Amino acid sequence: MTYVVTQNCIRCKYTDCVEVCPVDCFYEGENFLVIHPDECIDCGLCEPECPAEAIFLDDDVTEDQQIFIEINAQLSEKWPNITERIEPLEDAEEWKDKPNKLALLIK
Repeated sequence: MTYVVTQNCIRCKYTDCVEVCPVDCFYEGENFLVIHPDECIDCGLCEPECPAEAIFLDDDVTEDQQIFIEINAQLSEKWPNITERIEPLEDAEEWKDKPNKLALLIK
């Protein structure tokens, strides 16, 4: 099992989760974060730290968010690793909890 970043992170990109990750398994895109599934140790420290509530154990990802399991796996192979907290996107609060953001994901 692994943790997965889902849709609610798109256009928010809070990095509180990155700060607590003991194995540095987060990767950063322009407007989204992903978790490398082969590096995640399933510790669960990141999940409660996410202000957007966008991180789930892969077994708990809802049916409508299943695509994010593959998105995390693919993008973690091409995006740079992030190991320290940075400021969220400027309009993160405005985008937090908005539905149907997949089309806004910049790959």
